[in-house]
Amino acid sequence: MKKAYLLILFVFISYLRAYADISLDGTQDTVQVNLLNKQGYSIRLTDHEQTIKKGQQALELAEKLNYTNGIAEAYRILGIGEAYSHNSATAIANYLNALSYFKRSKNLLGQAKVYNNIGNLYLDIDYDESLDYLQKGLKMAQELGSDKLIASAYLNIGNIYQRKKNFSLSLNYYDKSRKLFTKINDPVNSMIILQNIGVIYYKLKQYDKAEQLLLQANKEAKNKDLNTSIGIIDLTLSSLYIEKKMYDNAAKFLDEGLGYAQATKDAEMVADFTYNSYLLQFHRKNYEQALSYLHTIYERDSTLQTSMLTSDLALMQKQHDQQEKQNESKLIIERQKNDRVKFWWAVSGSGLLLIVIALLFTNVKRKAKTNVRLTELNSEVSRQKDNLDRINHHLEEIIDERTRDLQIKNKKLSEYSSYLSHQIRGPIATLKGLMNLEKEGLVDQQECINKMDKCVSDIDEKIIDMTDILHDPKRTSF
Repeated sequence: MKKAYLLILFVFISYLRAYADISLDGTQDTVQVNLLNKQGYSIRLTDHEQTIKKGQQALELAEKLNYTNGIAEAYRILGIGEAYSHNSATAIANYLNALSYFKRSKNLLGQAKVYNNIGNLYLDIDYDESLDYLQKGLKMAQELGSDKLIASAYLNIGNIYQRKKNFSLSLNYYDKSRKLFTKINDPVNSMIILQNIGVIYYKLKQYDKAEQLLLQANKEAKNKDLNTSIGIIDLTLSSLYIEKKMYDNAAKFLDEGLGYAQATKDAEMVADFTYNSYLLQFHRKNYEQALSYLHTIYERDSTLQTSMLTSDLALMQKQHDQQEKQNESKLIIERQKNDRVKFWWAVSGSGLLLIVIALLFTNVKRKAKTNVRLTELNSEVSRQKDNLDRINHHLEEIIDERTRDLQIKNKKLSEYSSYLSHQIRGPIATLKGLMNLEKEGLVDQQECINKMDKCVSDIDEKIIDMTDILHDPKRTSF
């Protein structure tokens, strides 16, 4: 009898010691996850690739620990890194994964941050969609009383109204945001607001005021080694000096900003600097060099890029929704497995107790009743397993059907993008080039009109053809 009690006590103490060791190691590892996420976020304006690398390291460690909040934040950091690298489709996928894990852990602050990130991602694609996400994040931040998150939401909402040319409302949001960032001592975001206000005054053609603000922002960004911000500010300053006909200053900031854009491997910013270089040479009447830049610029069709970007985001959203349903099915299975494990632990414990009881009382009747109960429980588990198999089979059919539908839609979008890229970009590029040449009197007016008329006719024919294809259900390809 004493031996039985000693055996139970030994097993219980061993379990407690093992659990304590796991908890201690797990706590130490979760601190490392949080540190990696924090490091990734802090270098987002300096080195996008390192931000992604830190996020991946944090994600791998958090998944090993099954640390839900760490997994969620790692996905958010990955989304931020991909967004700054202009990989919007990958960024939205990571943001949506982060949102799912934050919801799973009921972390409202994390959810608010992700809503703010997604709103910022949609800023150059869909103003209404962007504003909707930002308003969600702002509402949650206000309920939580997070000054930093409220300030970030105000900053991004101000960016939306700046792009919508509602400058007074934009400045109002910037002012509220800057006050909060000053309150919490956040000089980086205060610098970004200063830069954005400078852009507004540039668009209002108040060049002296814009120049003062942008030069101050440039100095603060350099003090903090914020390479991406320096590149953006230099881009605006180069445009400003071109407008002011201060071409040497424009060239200086073009060269400096291009270096930062190349250092951060930001292809879109490099393209923007190429365009400003074209404008500078055009205003200096260096037409041969301007044409060289023009040829490079028209290889990148911004309209096609936006269309493809929107399609990619929509596709990633649908794929994520499908993945979420699959994950829910897996969660149900995992919960069922955990229930089985708990059940068998309970059965084992009951068996051990039965042995003790048998040694103490040798009560055969009680043991028989316990066996009957175990049989009933086994039957119930079998019934639940059958139900789960039926549910899984039904879910697999739904997933297969939706996967086929996505493949058809993806093929249609891919063909449309390819057709648009090859058929329309050429005439548009030619048309824009002819317009610039005609303005400078470098081509005969009647010849220019004839060529422009041909370009317009070509575009009209292509658009009519695309419209017929898109609205004719019998035509399945371009």
